[in-house]
Amino acid sequence: MLRFDPFSELDVVAQGLLAAGRETGSARSPRFMPMDLYQVDDHYVLTADLPGADPGSIDVDVENGVLTLTGRRTAMPDSGVRWLTSERFSGVYRRQLTLGDSIDTAGIAARYDNGVLTVTIPIAERAKPRRIVVEQGSDEPQCEQLAVESSATDDDARVDVAG
Repeated sequence: MLRFDPFSELDVVAQGLLAAGRETGSARSPRFMPMDLYQVDDHYVLTADLPGADPGSIDVDVENGVLTLTGRRTAMPDSGVRWLTSERFSGVYRRQLTLGDSIDTAGIAARYDNGVLTVTIPIAERAKPRRIVVEQGSDEPQCEQLAVESSATDDDARVDVAG
């Protein structure tokens, strides 16, 4: 008895569509840009792997609270080359992260070294934890007493502070 799997046809179509977008010379493409994100004191540190990316092709942008990392690795020219195997990705790496309101976007800095992009993301001053000093009050009221005098017309109204 033959079993029919309607999803197997969809898998074949999906794989074909995904393969059509690859550049020449690449047998596979990464699903995402691998990264680590951690907090140190008053800032976050994001490290992302961009092996073989041209440093001039790397962009770090912030727009509407979204941090976008983009880099490009160009393939070796095909002219005069007979490929035996090609497994290294070439093309565009891209990753987006939504930033919260507690980030100082003007202070974000980035550095690319040995295939790793490091982005420092500072926490905004207003979002940093702080201790609120609670003052002890006295038993006496802290407001001033006001005495209001008025005459028959509103134009002559005056306020005197008695204290």
